[in-house]
Amino acid sequence: MKIASSREVYNCGLFRVTEDRAVDPKRGFRIKRSVVRHAGSAVMLAVDRRGRILLVHQYRLPADGYLWELPAGRLDPGERPLEAAKRELAEETGYRARTWKKLVSFLASPGYVEERMTIFLATDLTKGEATPMEDERIETGWFTRRQVTAMIRTGKLEDGKTMLGFLIWQTGLGI
Repeated sequence: MKIASSREVYNCGLFRVTEDRAVDPKRGFRIKRSVVRHAGSAVMLAVDRRGRILLVHQYRLPADGYLWELPAGRLDPGERPLEAAKRELAEETGYRARTWKKLVSFLASPGYVEERMTIFLATDLTKGEATPMEDERIETGWFTRRQVTAMIRTGKLEDGKTMLGFLIWQTGLGI
């Protein structure tokens, strides 16, 4: 497929939306899609010496409620995923990690969203002061593997990146 045209129809700074037309030059097949353009996100699975997982609890407007999830944040312009992971973990939770390992990189919803999320395992943690953004009210909590598994089973943990990161880590399937 080859992009024949792309027109920006919305831009809010966090993401932008384009209306794109593409054509398959060999077969003449054409498609038109609205695409959410997003710089990508870093996700942090922070695990302490006791094997507990650090989750954040915050209100998510699209979900119309509070969610427990792995800390995560958008990549700033020119920022690489690991740089964003280190920055976001400190901003949202106050924790810093000495050891980082990439677990997986995936497309969040490739039917209409360009966003690539990269999940990192963060260990050898030290506590500091959190500096969340002005519009963020973040609570943190430590959870055992058993607790996270139960939260997934009972629907108390609904966030896809959190389920994927936890299951990749728990099964040892990381990169």
